[in-house]
Amino acid sequence: MYAVVKTGGKQYRVAPGEKLKVETLPADVGAEVVLDKVLMVGDGDSVRLGKPVVSGAAVKATVVAHGRHDKVRIFKMRRRKHYQKHQGHRQNYTELRIDSIVG
Repeated sequence: MYAVVKTGGKQYRVAPGEKLKVETLPADVGAEVVLDKVLMVGDGDSVRLGKPVVSGAAVKATVVAHGRHDKVRIFKMRRRKHYQKHQGHRQNYTELRIDSIVG
């Protein structure tokens, strides 16, 4: 069984037992999180699509950790103008373990 959920402005295909890194969620480590914006639920050959969400479906997950991704380096340069700019960015994330898909 699998589902497509929307969180943090992105869509993820999830299945029970998987680990997933999503945008930061305001939850403590060990807390249970319910993702209720389920766009699709699939089980073998049967697929249920939502318009836009599947009614009565939810994904239960547990917060494993909070962290930061690897650094993304940004370098801007204008040729012949003596302009160079270095910048870096590390995005925060929340790691989830998918427990079950209801619906």
